[in-house]
Amino acid sequence: MIKKDLLSFLGISLLCVLGNSKTLGQEPARPTIQQVSFPKDTTHIASFGAQGDGQFLNTEAINSAIAECNKKGGGVVHIPAGLWLTGPIELKSNVNLHVGRDAVLLFTSDFNEYKLVESNWEGEPSWRNQSPISGRNLENIGITGKGIIDGNGAAWRMVKKSKLTESQWKKLIESGGVLDEKQEIWYPSIGSLKGSKQKKPGLMKPGTQASDFQEVKDFLRPNLLQLTNCKKILLEGVTIQNSPAWNLHPLMCEDLTLRDLLVLNPWYAQNGDGVDVESCRNVLIEDCTFDVGDDGICIKSGRDKAGRDRGMPTENVIIRNNIVYHAHGGFVIGSEMSGGARNIWVEDCSFIGTDIGLRFKTTRGRGGVVENIFIKNINMFDIPGEAILFDMYYMAVDPVPLAGEKKETVKVVKLPVTEETPSFKNFTIENVHVHGADKGIFLRGLPEMNIQNISITNVNIQAKKGIDIIESSGITLNKIRLKTEESNPLLYVHNGKDIHINGLSSVNPVEKLIQVSGEESVNIKIQGNEIKQLNKQKEFINNASESALTIQ
Repeated sequence: MIKKDLLSFLGISLLCVLGNSKTLGQEPARPTIQQVSFPKDTTHIASFGAQGDGQFLNTEAINSAIAECNKKGGGVVHIPAGLWLTGPIELKSNVNLHVGRDAVLLFTSDFNEYKLVESNWEGEPSWRNQSPISGRNLENIGITGKGIIDGNGAAWRMVKKSKLTESQWKKLIESGGVLDEKQEIWYPSIGSLKGSKQKKPGLMKPGTQASDFQEVKDFLRPNLLQLTNCKKILLEGVTIQNSPAWNLHPLMCEDLTLRDLLVLNPWYAQNGDGVDVESCRNVLIEDCTFDVGDDGICIKSGRDKAGRDRGMPTENVIIRNNIVYHAHGGFVIGSEMSGGARNIWVEDCSFIGTDIGLRFKTTRGRGGVVENIFIKNINMFDIPGEAILFDMYYMAVDPVPLAGEKKETVKVVKLPVTEETPSFKNFTIENVHVHGADKGIFLRGLPEMNIQNISITNVNIQAKKGIDIIESSGITLNKIRLKTEESNPLLYVHNGKDIHINGLSSVNPVEKLIQVSGEESVNIKIQGNEIKQLNKQKEFINNASESALTIQ
């Protein structure tokens, strides 16, 4: 017998296909994020024997100070000026860890200080090395100040030769470690290399325990900050940098505020995300700056069956007044979004040099519904890939190919809709300005589950190429101004349904306005076209019908 939840999913999916989804643009009420409150008592780590000389290992002293502060009812644990070497720190409820302006909290590169613990990696339960900073089932916690928290990530991370200069690569090899068979990737140890050859190493399966993964322990890199099932959290003011993997990972948390953070990782840092908000609710991220090695600000909710079984969407999120420099994406949803994501506002943000600006990615097998996303007032400059991207054929590779690499062509086949079918719908994007991108807008859905109900309004884009709309329905583009190097065609639509384009203009002459592809393309309307220098208006390929397009 088919499970009740699968029947429910199929019913919802059918309604989406028929276009009976929630009215586009109908915003829910914005969330109120509960804030922390701490007693004024201050606990000094020096009172517990801590020494800020960069040599003494302060793990026991700092953890003792936190435990004592918690025992007394809470307050502030102060990290004063100095270089404080430490192993993993475990937070406690009602404690604010305050890192002073001239303080550096440096985590040791001795892997023996990090035990294997039950954790989560890319949306699935996994054994990982203990995070440098962690907390579980806590309430009312904070990390504040103007100091630096450094995860010593270079000791953990593998590095691709293609991402370093010749002298940097030589210096890295001389530091120790091992190379893969092709001499193209450096690993810090043999154990790390062995782990790279396994499929999902560390994945928690019935009957496995920590001792089963000792041989590949070095490969199981921790996230710098891991908070699990915590409530009322404040991260404010500090610099968080050089993580072994993701910098910040709140998981199943509630009432989370990130404010005025500087989050850094080297641009070549594999899995070096800025913040990954996973299965959380009531979140505020404001006035932060990210410059990292993977996605900048990312929304997740679990991977495949594990995420669907958890069933906790990331919801009620406000993201405003942030800057993202290098990253694979400025604002990102996915690809591990199997629990869904909804009711998210992104506004007044700038993306400078991110591989992609707005990046929404998933793939078959994930399942999950991403809906009610409201984005406005976004600036982008020097974007190597797409400015706005929706892609339901995500491949786990860098979004911009390196020298000698090329993107694989996806194999298009229509499959049945199941609980494993992901969905993107009900996005409103407005007031976006882009100076420099490879492509302006790219939407690519699945034949069995189109990208649905996307409204993009008042957009100015300077890019090499224009707009692609593939396997998408209910797409509205209003007041789109393009300046492109290539325009053959300016617009490409493949199996698009109910595509309405109003007020399109181009700074440069256009060779071909639109190319319509696919026999399923229908009800494509272009009106208010302000393009004057136009060589060819339309072209139909791959069995597309001329009746599918109306130009007024």
